[in-house]
Amino acid sequence: MANDHGEQIRIVQETVAGKEITFAHVMGGPAPVIYQKLGLNPQVDYRSSAIGIMNMTPPESAVIASDIAVKSGNVYLGFADRFTGTLIITGEISDVTTALTEIVEYFRDTLGYVVCKITRR
Repeated sequence: MANDHGEQIRIVQETVAGKEITFAHVMGGPAPVIYQKLGLNPQVDYRSSAIGIMNMTPPESAVIASDIAVKSGNVYLGFADRFTGTLIITGEISDVTTALTEIVEYFRDTLGYVVCKITRR
């Protein structure tokens, strides 16, 4: 990137970690190739399955969210990363939706996090 004088401009982006869930989405009936590419459980009924994905800060929150998810219903913990705050779960659409709802409500009501709306497609 350059300005009018031919000099390069350096842009520094910084994030300030707050207590928030920044992304929560339920993918209903995803294509089998998505499971394969993400290394998720291939032994699922793809017709009624879903993938739930979340991102949160601080990233260690993913550990708490993982615990809530597996205790809230019949979901498979596909990925939980305490360094990036990413959580991926799979299961029946209703179970994944319930798990994400339980997580968002607990983080909002008990831990005082700012949460986003759960989106679905």
